[in-house]
Amino acid sequence: MVFGFLKGEFIDVISWTDDTRDTMVWRFERRDNAIKYGAKLTVREGQAAVFVNEGQIADVFSPGLYELQTNNMPIMTTLQHWDHGFSSPFKAEVYFVSTTRFNDLKWGTQNPIMCRDPEFGPVRIRAFGNYSMRVSDPGLFLKEIVGTDGEFTADEVSMQIRNIIVQQMSQALAKSGIPVLDMAANTVDLAKLVSQAIAPTIQAYGLTLPEFYIENISLPDEVEKVLDKRTSMGIAGDLNKYMQFNAAESLSQPGSAMGATMGAAMGAGMGFQIGAAQPGPWGAAPAAAAPPPPPPVGKQWHLAVNGQTQGPFTEAQLASQPGFGRASQVWTAGQDGWKPAGETELNRLFAQVPPPPPPGV
Repeated sequence: MVFGFLKGEFIDVISWTDDTRDTMVWRFERRDNAIKYGAKLTVREGQAAVFVNEGQIADVFSPGLYELQTNNMPIMTTLQHWDHGFSSPFKAEVYFVSTTRFNDLKWGTQNPIMCRDPEFGPVRIRAFGNYSMRVSDPGLFLKEIVGTDGEFTADEVSMQIRNIIVQQMSQALAKSGIPVLDMAANTVDLAKLVSQAIAPTIQAYGLTLPEFYIENISLPDEVEKVLDKRTSMGIAGDLNKYMQFNAAESLSQPGSAMGATMGAAMGAGMGFQIGAAQPGPWGAAPAAAAPPPPPPVGKQWHLAVNGQTQGPFTEAQLASQPGFGRASQVWTAGQDGWKPAGETELNRLFAQVPPPPPPGV
């Protein structure tokens, strides 16, 4: 901070050098010394100087070097009744306002936002991101936010900005109609909606938000766990395979109880097999041969006769039914509706039937 140089009892150089990177407003300390007529005012790039006369905002100076006279202080001239010129020292408060960007300011939803999702129904989501802030109207900002604070930092206004962002963010998410699973792909559009919605309120404070970003939109932990399981099931493709995969994964964990139990069981089984393979008194008798598997069960057929269903029959039983022929309506499991027997795999039965005998000669 540079207080300027004092010459006698009057200030003749007014300037400010900021090295804090978070100070938005700094009041030039007069120490009860009046400002000299013709004093030099230095306003650097990224600054503005605001003169306050008896609690009332007067002239605002943009970057440049000024010699304070009546021709460049029109409002002060009117307030002090300097219409006919002045040469005596005057008292006024001078506030330097930083007009540079304050970057990487954080925002986030302290409480979940309730939304209605077309797929999952009512869900609670959270969001967070960052933004940049800049003073666009130094006089308005000094009037609406700073007041008489001699050194005002970005932290003092960022909380208010965050509250405005979260309020508009809640409304934008609730009205967007975007499914929660698609919100991550639409954060840019949502950020534009929120930025446009909060612009009028922010401008009323003399501020703008040059940049506004949504970094992440997340679901509650319990909902994310359900989605993870659903995704895993979709990758597995089959519920039985998914269950087998989970069981195998549990067995692969070295510290799991199931893994220890199965390992012991496998070890016991291997020991039994080794002992059974050894001849002599320690070996067991050869195991009996396993019985042959049962013969496969053939298809079961149903026969439609006079509007009634008969059966089920095997192919042999069906062939022996009175009146059974190619035109007989039959059905079996897996067949799409009733069909004539001659149009099904039963057609081979009729190939074995001899044709009618020739007429007598």
